[in-house]
Amino acid sequence: QVQLVESGGGMVQAGGSLRLSCTFSRSVGNYAMGWFRQAPGKEREFVAAINWSGHNTYYSDSAKGRFTCSSDNAKSTMYLTMDTLKHEDTAVYYCVASRSGTSFTDIVQAPPVNLNWGQGTQVTVSS
Repeated sequence: QVQLVESGGGMVQAGGSLRLSCTFSRSVGNYAMGWFRQAPGKEREFVAAINWSGHNTYYSDSAKGRFTCSSDNAKSTMYLTMDTLKHEDTAVYYCVASRSGTSFTDIVQAPPVNLNWGQGTQVTVSS
């Protein structure tokens, strides 16, 4: 089972930027990857997905236009660059990798058990 480790979280003022990294213990092969987040008192929600080549991405409405998901397969690392952050972006961010799927639906619609999860990294945006 592949291990995922997030880094790059922290505290930033509204309007600022952060870049999260997710390092995989080994290549995830052809499987899709992505990011979820969970704010206090709210359900976990999808943020972004990327296919294994890094050429195709998919975003939630709240992330579209502000967040960029990218990957560097040579480094077995995925990134989430977040710009124009808002207070409502405050959450624990989790990176994920599909256990068997290659498409965005294998991230967006997958039951949690079908994904490998990182431990999460806290992002706090002060207003």
